[in-house]
Amino acid sequence: MMCIDLNSDLGEAFGSWTMGDDEAMLDVVSSANVACGFHAGDPSVARRTCAEAARRGVTVGAHVAYRDLPGFGRRFIDVDPTELVADVLYQIGALDAMARAARTSVRYVKPHGALYNTIVHHEKQAAAVVEAIREYDDSLVLMGLPGALSLQLAEKAGLPTVVEAFADRGYLPDGTLAPRREPGAVLHDPVQVADRMVRLVRDGTLEAVDGSQLRIGAHSICTHGDSPGAVEMARAVRERLLGAGVQIRAFA
Repeated sequence: MMCIDLNSDLGEAFGSWTMGDDEAMLDVVSSANVACGFHAGDPSVARRTCAEAARRGVTVGAHVAYRDLPGFGRRFIDVDPTELVADVLYQIGALDAMARAARTSVRYVKPHGALYNTIVHHEKQAAAVVEAIREYDDSLVLMGLPGALSLQLAEKAGLPTVVEAFADRGYLPDGTLAPRREPGAVLHDPVQVADRMVRLVRDGTLEAVDGSQLRIGAHSICTHGDSPGAVEMARAVRERLLGAGVQIRAFA
């Protein structure tokens, strides 16, 4: 039977400010990328999100980021690699404490936003993220885009990796994500998105914004939790996949 993981970025509320419907999304996904406080989230939110994930049997991952609350982690920061190692270690450890209090643990790491995109090609920062994971727990899985330098370095260091695809994001012909400001970068039609994901799982292909075909051997699909209609889209993807005979199962 074909199977795929569904993941979503969760725990991004902060104090009295809320973002997304985490509890509804946790009923849909099999893995939760939980914010660690650098781009979004706070200790209470992280603790609650981990507890709700554990209650549903959803796998917890650390959604590490640049230290950029005002920019939601979407701005590149030319941080010193040694500092970046410490920042990533700090975030994994903080979230793992909340997860362990909920009788679960962090099982993988997914960088967020600008850091995620930067380590596709930035060798020093990619190496720093890999080093932080290796120092904390070399059984943790690193998630990233296909062909990302970060995944290549992780594999060389003996770390497990997983490739993901984005359900609601457009791709450039080189396999990277289209910048959010460009037309077609964010998809909003649940039916279109769900059909794309069935094709991805069955054929390993996605259509780029220019109409060209990309081959992506993904083992996880991300449905963003902060976009309008996020839960509806995630549900559509899940139902369409299940209807096509695809099992939803966490990779870690």
